[in-house]
Amino acid sequence: MPDRLLVIGNRNYSSWSLRPWLVLKALDLPFAVVRVPLDRPDTAERIRQYSAAGRVPVLVEGGITVWDSQAIIEHLAEAHPALWPSDPAARAMARSIAAEMHSGFAALRNELPMNVRATGRRVEPTAAAEADIARIVAIWAAARHRFGAGGPWLFGAWSAADAVYTPVASRFATYGVDLPAALQAYQTTALEAPAMQEWTELAHAESESIEHEEVGR
Repeated sequence: MPDRLLVIGNRNYSSWSLRPWLVLKALDLPFAVVRVPLDRPDTAERIRQYSAAGRVPVLVEGGITVWDSQAIIEHLAEAHPALWPSDPAARAMARSIAAEMHSGFAALRNELPMNVRATGRRVEPTAAAEADIARIVAIWAAARHRFGAGGPWLFGAWSAADAVYTPVASRFATYGVDLPAALQAYQTTALEAPAMQEWTELAHAESESIEHEEVGR
């Protein structure tokens, strides 16, 4: 097994997988990828080769196994604390909004699922999904207003919070969610970042006939 291995689901659909992948790319750490297509009869069984939870993502490095995207980010941040802002107030907010995204926004997830390859898709969001969208807009605006003056990301410089919210930027693009101009600029920054462009290209190239794929880096 490689020294560092990330187990992911379909790049087109798995927002959970995208987050730690972006973090590993930002850290410029070498890693290999195992992709296990989702929603198949043997999906959980295949993932359990790496984690008893049977869900992606999973990071295996140095004999340590970490599962759940937020746990993986925190594990990596132990060795790379610059993943979070250095300012205590900014760091507290970044961790809080990442945790809020991780544990909430069920309506948004259900009604506007991640689909990188889809463009121009339109749905009529329920009131619950509209409330989720409004809350995310408020989060982005507050982070940019309070801490974003030094750069184009939520807290100025790129942080783990951006890894958490880049999949949301992708969803908003897929479903044509209207954003204020300043937040459209943040969305563009997130989606045009080289790592996200690479993920998007790989998502478009995915073949659903591939049952188990390993890619080295």
